[in-house]
Amino acid sequence: MKGCDNLKFKKLFFFIFILFLFFVFIPNSSFAAYPKLISTLNSAFQKIESWIITISTPAAAIAVGTGVLIKKFSFGDEERIRTGKRLISGSLFSYAFILCIDLILSTINNLLG
Repeated sequence: MKGCDNLKFKKLFFFIFILFLFFVFIPNSSFAAYPKLISTLNSAFQKIESWIITISTPAAAIAVGTGVLIKKFSFGDEERIRTGKRLISGSLFSYAFILCIDLILSTINNLLG
């Protein structure tokens, strides 16, 4: 009986040791370190970011041009002059904000990657 218990103990110890090796050492070397879902999401966010930057540049230029034209053709109307100034300053602020967000995200990406 005692030999049988000793054999069961050895088998149990061996099984636990193999599980320990499997869960501790093997995932670092054999499984993907960068899961496919994460890489897909990362590439999707990079595409969205580049799309936003691509669209925001002409949108800001059109908004500034519209503000300048509103201000130019206001014919002395104070409300139109204020509207043109607000449109110019708002579009420049928004474009600067988008560029700052892009700078911050690229800095974080460089630090993590």
